[in-house]
Amino acid sequence: MKKTIKNNNLYQALGITIIISVIVYLVMRTVFTAYAGYRPIEKVLAVILLFSEMYVMLHSLAYFIGILKINRTVKTEHPGAALTEFPLVDILIPSRHEPKDVLENTVVACYNLAYPAKIIHILDDSSEQSYKDEAEEIAKEYGCKLFRRQTRHGAKAGIVNDCLKTCSGKYVAIFDADQNPINGFLTTLISILETDENLALVQTPQYYSNLSSNKVARGANMQQAIFYENICEAKSLNGAMMCCGTNVVIQRSSLDAVGGFDESTVTEDFATTLQLHLKGFKTLYYNHIGTFGQGPQDIGSYLAQQNRWSLGGAAVLKKVIKKLFTHPSAMRFIQWWEYIISCTYYLSSWAFLMLLLCPIIYLFFGVPSFFMNPLIYGLTFVPYLLLSTNMFYTSMINRNYKIKDLLKGQALFFIAMPVYLKSSALGLCGIRGSFHVTSKAGSTRVSYLKLWPQITLWLIALAAIVWGINLFVYTRSVAAIVNTIWIIYYFAFSTSIFYFNED
Repeated sequence: MKKTIKNNNLYQALGITIIISVIVYLVMRTVFTAYAGYRPIEKVLAVILLFSEMYVMLHSLAYFIGILKINRTVKTEHPGAALTEFPLVDILIPSRHEPKDVLENTVVACYNLAYPAKIIHILDDSSEQSYKDEAEEIAKEYGCKLFRRQTRHGAKAGIVNDCLKTCSGKYVAIFDADQNPINGFLTTLISILETDENLALVQTPQYYSNLSSNKVARGANMQQAIFYENICEAKSLNGAMMCCGTNVVIQRSSLDAVGGFDESTVTEDFATTLQLHLKGFKTLYYNHIGTFGQGPQDIGSYLAQQNRWSLGGAAVLKKVIKKLFTHPSAMRFIQWWEYIISCTYYLSSWAFLMLLLCPIIYLFFGVPSFFMNPLIYGLTFVPYLLLSTNMFYTSMINRNYKIKDLLKGQALFFIAMPVYLKSSALGLCGIRGSFHVTSKAGSTRVSYLKLWPQITLWLIALAAIVWGINLFVYTRSVAAIVNTIWIIYYFAFSTSIFYFNED
């Protein structure tokens, strides 16, 4: 207990110091930028760079404030009570072109759940006959209901909504075709939902089980861990936990109250949660591993997954902004804040792009965009950098994650940056995009011709590093080496594309 209190006090001190350092740094950056003498092109770049820094730091602050809230909140192991009755649960397993062994493993896990009142539905949306035959075999062997629709619409959300018209359970549990729930999953979550009729859903984490055999899955799992370990807990405490589309149990009446799953975006889970919160329903995150699934096994599958999430996030952002202006009292301030932070996460790729391009432009063309006294820069930015890095890694290490795996997760973010740039722009432009199931067919090396945006940025960064080192050697310019170091930071992470893509 004393150790826990000590750690909490340390987090509080670190968090407060980080917040102060961010405010001081951004104030000083703004002052120096406002009063610096520059040409028009330098002024434009300076403002863009300043706003990019503000954007990244704002998301950083949101993350650390969340950690502070988590560590000063008393946690309860199980907020539910023992069940005396077992309301009917419809278990939905959406499937499209899933390998037979993957789908069958999930069906078996659902079949073996220690919950007596359940009906398993396989929602087969396959277009190839071989997959249809396999789904029929599995349904027949395990006594599941096989659902197919006549007209495809709304991707996953569409088939779920169509299937719900044939269901009568009080609750709906949804599992992706590769997610295997453990024995007590339903019993635990139903006992929580039964305590509050206004509680629309309980979401549980998603962790990958193919970590030891696959590099991409291991890196992607670390991104999931950061999201589910810290971010989701904070969102739940702020009353803004979202449905993540799988490993979730939803109260059917609340889903009916918002007209079912939102079919207008490729992230139907996130968009539907917004509707639930606007209607006054509550959501909860239960941070206990209740399922094991398969992560993306190659760069192609990973980037396709990230494209869908980024596209959907940008689309939901438009909905959030519209509702914020038309119905500002529909949610509390902290809920609006959480939605905006979530929706704009992938847009941070644009900020990171400018943080990369501005040093490159300076080295190649001599156009500065950063105006600040070096001493003041060191006194204000370095404390933030050291403290925030320490708090981030410490918070994950305390949850038994390794630094090398966290670095792999960060590297995947930089690899996906071109995808985020394109998909977030398309989402803001109202282009819905198509829903693609993450492949479970095994690891496949992706042609580097298809990864040309990543390779192009990597080559530009490499050329800038070589040029920057030469500038420093011949001019001894401190600005040249500082800008080169920032480019090396990006280059080091983006080089991992060869590590992840090669067997």
